[in-house]
Amino acid sequence: MERIYFDNAATTPPAPEVVEAMLLALKNDFGNPSSIHAEGRKSRALIEKARKFIANKLNASIGEIFFTSGGTESNNLAIKHSVKNLGVTRIISSRLEHHCGLHSIDAIQKSDNIIVEYVENDAHGKINLEQLESLLKDDSNKTLVSLMHANNEIGTMIDLDAVSALCKQYGAYFHSDTVQTICHYPIDLQKTKLHFLSGAGHKFHGPKGVGFIYINSDIKVDPLIDGGSQERNMRGGTENLYGIVGLEKAFELAYAHMDEWSEHILSLKNYFKEELKKYFDGIVFNGCEENSLYTVLSVSFLKIQNQRCFC
Repeated sequence: MERIYFDNAATTPPAPEVVEAMLLALKNDFGNPSSIHAEGRKSRALIEKARKFIANKLNASIGEIFFTSGGTESNNLAIKHSVKNLGVTRIISSRLEHHCGLHSIDAIQKSDNIIVEYVENDAHGKINLEQLESLLKDDSNKTLVSLMHANNEIGTMIDLDAVSALCKQYGAYFHSDTVQTICHYPIDLQKTKLHFLSGAGHKFHGPKGVGFIYINSDIKVDPLIDGGSQERNMRGGTENLYGIVGLEKAFELAYAHMDEWSEHILSLKNYFKEELKKYFDGIVFNGCEENSLYTVLSVSFLKIQNQRCFC
């Protein structure tokens, strides 16, 4: 029996073009990017080419993109170093954040005794923007707002522009975990102001173990990993050259086919929903129907006895 993979919210299979690009780099580009000889300079050029490509797609500057091991590292850096370097004494988040965000907040709260407040979510996972504004308006503490662009379990999305505008109005820093949305939706960082943005390659047919963080050039933070001067002194350690090459190729494919792929995936999601309703009584589709990630479908089966099978 042929297996069908339904777990793309957890990770996607790497695209053949991504694998090919990585294999080519593995065969031909072994130089340490920090070395000054020809092999090293060639590897360095590949990294900077990828950085430029990603920065251009996000409408950011090259110096605002830093490669990491993925979304977890990027979220840790943004949350913890906003406290350690930017003087943040209060974090506003949501209880529906990814564990790497919530656990980072817990850890920094224990070590630095900061104030943590959670904006309410309704039954569909939508955040209460009025409450968020009230929290921002009624407290003079230097604040970081850390909210996922889209929830990884139920797919509900925040209004990134609206949250950005509130943070700008009340002088708060804004970090968004966009791991589930990057390369599925266009993001223009000149139009939508963020201070930190996290992304990971394996959610859009890139390799695992590589991602990036956008850090707005208006702010300066220390590296999370100390060591050498790699990543413009922001992340010590020899760069994951082959992962970065694969990340760039996945970005390239995603942006080239964004409209086509989003339309196709949404049609599959809608078809799946209609078929489920035919075969199961009393099912509930979780999340916000009008503002939901098209790559995620969350379903609750309230009654499964005596249901027809798909045979």
